[in-house]
Amino acid sequence: MKNNKTHPTISQCMIVKNEEHNIERALTWAKDIAFEQIVVDTGSTDRTVEIAEKMGAKVLHFEWVNDFSAAKNYALEQATGEWIAFLDADEYFPAEDIEKLLAHIVKIHTDPILKSKHKIIGCSLYNITETGETTSVVEQARIYQNRKELRYVGKIHEAVSAYTYDVLWVSDIKIIHLTSSESRLAQGKDERNIKMIRAELAEDPQNLLMKGYLAEALLSTKNEAYREEAESLFTELIEKGGAQNIKTIALTRRAYNNLILKDMDDPEKRENSKKLCLNAMKDFPNWLDFEYFYTMLLNRMGEYEQALKVAIECEEKLAKEQFHAKSEIVSAKPHLLFAQILLAAQELRDIETVMKYAAYILSADKTNMGVLGPYISTLSKNGATTEEVIEALGKIYNMEDPRDLLTIGRAAKDYGAIAIAQIIVRMAGERMGKA
Repeated sequence: MKNNKTHPTISQCMIVKNEEHNIERALTWAKDIAFEQIVVDTGSTDRTVEIAEKMGAKVLHFEWVNDFSAAKNYALEQATGEWIAFLDADEYFPAEDIEKLLAHIVKIHTDPILKSKHKIIGCSLYNITETGETTSVVEQARIYQNRKELRYVGKIHEAVSAYTYDVLWVSDIKIIHLTSSESRLAQGKDERNIKMIRAELAEDPQNLLMKGYLAEALLSTKNEAYREEAESLFTELIEKGGAQNIKTIALTRRAYNNLILKDMDDPEKRENSKKLCLNAMKDFPNWLDFEYFYTMLLNRMGEYEQALKVAIECEEKLAKEQFHAKSEIVSAKPHLLFAQILLAAQELRDIETVMKYAAYILSADKTNMGVLGPYISTLSKNGATTEEVIEALGKIYNMEDPRDLLTIGRAAKDYGAIAIAQIIVRMAGERMGKA
């Protein structure tokens, strides 16, 4: 560990169980800034402890008592650094964000006023699948001063007990959380969580927060036998929690998500989804995901003019930085919103909008043949010359890369632009010949 006197000492802490596939990455990100790395193991039966010890971490053992806060607070009691970095084993800061994180800590720590005001640093957490797809973006506070009053509360879905004004939210750093439903099922995490939450509810049957967590845990098992109970809990959360209960706001939004999406693909139930979506937009007027869902519903119901209007307004809000934290789905995957705009524009034969948003989508996903082919075809059918089509594609694709050219050529051929396909394939052959 580094004992660098040029910046405040930082203790990296984590609790683990059977994390042999994550532990090395989890410890590596903080190697250059951590004064000490504390790993509290709660009963691993794999190589987690062995790997952590080889990497120089201080490994301690804590008997699992069905209480995440108890385990995390035990780790905190061992920490001697001036600041704490408490991420899970499947979370890490990207290498490019480490220096920026350190700069925030130094700035606060060296200014008495800031140090008194901002005890915690919060940032965005990106939930990312094993294939690299970002599924959502949420806010998390995982970096904080080592103070005795900052301790975890709650046996499950634990959080640091602090006032909201203690947190300084920063936008230039992010935590990456690698998600894997298969891993969760293999480790039995969801069933374990269900058992723990039911125990909490046995002691406090009216706890809306726990009811929301239980609903999510039930659905995450993919067990259809749990679905009716989960949906009932989500409905109760919406009716009793609403947008005014600060403790359950995030859960209420996710409850709306689940219930809106549940019936969206059923033509006979879309009116119910639409009603829920309108209620959600009323309860959370600046939450962009509900505007995105509303656009999806309008497109499915053939109301393309209204769909395009709502989607364009949503995209304009998304473009403003202050709305980044007011969405979990759209801010993580804006191309989904662009796809809804594209769908509505195609139905309305709004060629200018089609071209604009097709280009946006292809910039994010060059291999999207369902957009690339129609993009080439629409350009051609609306009077663009072959040279103009190639010029437009050159703004998105690397025309020196044979792989990009072959992707374009395949799409052009599939959508009837044979002359363009022939030219592009010839260009690809020339590039490969030079390699």
